[in-house]
Amino acid sequence: MTRPASTRRRRRLLIGGAALLCVPALLYMWLAPPAPPELERAAVTRGDIEQVVEATGTLKPSRLVSVGAQVSGRIETLHVKLGDKVKAGDLIAEIDSRTQRNALRSAQAAERSARANRQALSTELAQQELTLRRLRQLGAAQLVARADVDAALARVDATREQIDALDGEIVQRLTDVDSAQTSLGYTRITAPADGMVLAVVAREGQTVNAVQSAPTIIILGNQDTMTVYAEISEADVVRTALGQEAFFTILGDAGRRYTSTLRDIAPAPESITREDTSSLSSPALSGSASRTAMYYNGQFDVDNSDGRLRSYMTAQVRIVLGRSRNVLTIPSAALGARGADGSYTVQVPSASGHPVPRRITIGLDDQIRVEVRSGLREGEQVVLGQADADGATPATAGKADSPPTQS
Repeated sequence: MTRPASTRRRRRLLIGGAALLCVPALLYMWLAPPAPPELERAAVTRGDIEQVVEATGTLKPSRLVSVGAQVSGRIETLHVKLGDKVKAGDLIAEIDSRTQRNALRSAQAAERSARANRQALSTELAQQELTLRRLRQLGAAQLVARADVDAALARVDATREQIDALDGEIVQRLTDVDSAQTSLGYTRITAPADGMVLAVVAREGQTVNAVQSAPTIIILGNQDTMTVYAEISEADVVRTALGQEAFFTILGDAGRRYTSTLRDIAPAPESITREDTSSLSSPALSGSASRTAMYYNGQFDVDNSDGRLRSYMTAQVRIVLGRSRNVLTIPSAALGARGADGSYTVQVPSASGHPVPRRITIGLDDQIRVEVRSGLREGEQVVLGQADADGATPATAGKADSPPTQS
């Protein structure tokens, strides 16, 4: 009977000892501080910040001209083809000029006839003036009646008036000759400026009608200098100004940057050309549901002496609002709420590993990284978010509201 009792006693002692050992462990687990959360962090580093306005642009020649016909007729010869380079004054096309030549001959004949009539009257006037002088001499000697002298004077005056009328007619005939010569010159269409033939609209043998408007023969453009028309949204146009740096890339060569300076910003959107009087005078008639985003054309020029840029290419434009070199930066996602004084809150890890708030002031923000002007030192870290159980990082330290741009 002593063995079973001894065994039970030993078991109780073991159980009691194990319980005594568990009590400190349980107390430590109860009273120990929680483990710091797993944080997504980013270091404060030095770098360059470039704040830009993005826009879509279209490349156009600096000088674009539609060369048309100012007289009607059939195109007899077209002297250029697509892609040809021409100089100012080069012959572009010739229109059948028979009608214009005939009109010039008629005008010249009418002018010669008027001059001949004037010459005849001038001769007659000289004879009449001679007769008048003789009659006056005879009248002084009372050898002719006074009425004969007055009749001779009336004939002289009438002939002089006829000559004056013919002088006016000659001026009119000279004008007709000049107009006919001008119309004949219009049958030879020449280049108004240096450039490249970008489009050939008409063809040889085609009849053009210039009665109401000048039909286009070719489109000529100077592509040595290209103008970029950048569509700046109404939200961004208030931040742009003349003289700001602008650069762009093209779709086929995204690695090459073309740089220039913004020289012009349109005061009104291009859609104003489609407005009619009724819509301008009655803005209340157009509901807000029909309103679309407004874009204002910003223009700048770029050299294209190598001919790499072509007309109406699409340009990815960026207008530089500000640039900072070698400044402290952090990810823009680390910014929290903006204070009344313009400062922002960020979370930084403490010595215990828990995030604590800190106020900082910022400069330029390109929506990826933001310039830190005060509140952080190089090498410090900021909290971007806290990892969850699956390892994902929700943006717990992100912006409460998108901060306004600062410069």
